[in-house]
Amino acid sequence: MAERAKCEICNRDFPSLDALNMHNSVKHQVTEKPSKKNYKFYFTIFFIIILLIAGYYLINGEFTGNSINNPSNENTQKITLSFKNYNYYPQSIVVKEGIPVELTLDNSIRGCFRTFVIKDLGVKKTSSKPSDTIIFTPDKKGSFIFACGMHMGTGTIIVE
Repeated sequence: MAERAKCEICNRDFPSLDALNMHNSVKHQVTEKPSKKNYKFYFTIFFIIILLIAGYYLINGEFTGNSINNPSNENTQKITLSFKNYNYYPQSIVVKEGIPVELTLDNSIRGCFRTFVIKDLGVKKTSSKPSDTIIFTPDKKGSFIFACGMHMGTGTIIVE
């Protein structure tokens, strides 16, 4: 004997589940709900893809063409940034135009603060460990904002 089904909206009986589904699609415009398993599966795949992409950029540090881990020379301006009061320290740094800057993020800096960005100077690099250096040459004078990858921590670089 076929299984009977009842419409939860209008309380009407149907001889089969197929008949109920046809009734719902026409009268109540109800379609079968996607299963929660599908949502979980797609969310898991999306999350894994995001983690893989983030891992690639953190490991390789390939955000822009600026160099990382290049040997320093005598004509380099060396700066070390720390983490203090939930931000970069010092908050303001002064450098000279046209002279390479070798920036080191010490071991107190963690998380997104290890990605260093000066948008107006085209600098965006990740320093995965304190021995990594971020090297760039400021090519214009002015005062520029530097920030972490998520712009949670900020400071100012003044190029003279």
